[in-house]
Amino acid sequence: MSVYASALHGPVAADRVAITSGGVNALMLAVQALVDAGDEVVAVTPVWPNLTAQPAILGARVRCVSLKPVDGAWVLDMDALLEAVTPATKLLILNAPNNPTGWTLSRAEQQALLDHCRRTGTWILADEVYERLYYDASPNGCAPSFLDVAEPEDRLVVAHSFSKSFLMTGWRLGWLVMPPDLTPHMGKLIEFNTSCASVFTQRAGVVALQRTAEVTPRVVAHLKACRDTLAPLLQAVAGVQLTPAKGGMYAFFRLAGFDDSLVTAKRLVAEAGLGLAPGNAFAPEAQGWLRWCFASRDPQRLVQGVERLKSWLRV
Repeated sequence: MSVYASALHGPVAADRVAITSGGVNALMLAVQALVDAGDEVVAVTPVWPNLTAQPAILGARVRCVSLKPVDGAWVLDMDALLEAVTPATKLLILNAPNNPTGWTLSRAEQQALLDHCRRTGTWILADEVYERLYYDASPNGCAPSFLDVAEPEDRLVVAHSFSKSFLMTGWRLGWLVMPPDLTPHMGKLIEFNTSCASVFTQRAGVVALQRTAEVTPRVVAHLKACRDTLAPLLQAVAGVQLTPAKGGMYAFFRLAGFDDSLVTAKRLVAEAGLGLAPGNAFAPEAQGWLRWCFASRDPQRLVQGVERLKSWLRV
């Protein structure tokens, strides 16, 4: 993992890397290492709910700073986030590229947040599992990463998973990058939680790394084709508000007149045979939004899905 990460982001020494039993395990280990009961945690939402639930179940006080929808795209109010992170904030949690919105931090925003957290003494936990699923041009073929701007000793932990760009969903293999002083303590937490990632899974990960130059660009190109198939079709549906995601594997859209996401999602499953995730699962402010995963083996299934949505709306 050291060689792989270094190729993307500059030198990442092996003593900064820990192998985990999946991305979920990586995130939970990081929270266990950094957060105590009563600590203040700030999280940027909407976000995959585990990222706010994990510190909460450890007794932390979680404060959420919401992205704001602007013409179908979710954007960060940087001033609001900087104001929320104070010397009392133990941990800042960010997921970019973001599930569900597709929002992605710029390098300038990452630098501003890193500088601010250095002043406040706040740790950053960056969930960057979608970094290779990025559709804007970039020199290293991935989204901006905190590893591009941070020093090894910064209070930064970056979580990754083999599930996305390596097509290894279900293999339960991930990794963390952290300051070298934290790594021995993380090793103890891994021992107490899972002992280690299974050997056969780690061997599969070695093969994946050896073939990433062949496999990952093909995966990204396919997902971009899926995004570019689904997004214009959805945008053409009356009442849909959507901006194509810069990263990730989801179209996050609002459907005018359907303000209860969970009710709408249940109806779409039962009445249209269309499985979408309700927006309010990711944050209260995403009520009325729906998440469509466009990671389809055949883009034509996305076309069929939009036709089902249109037929359901006409009923």
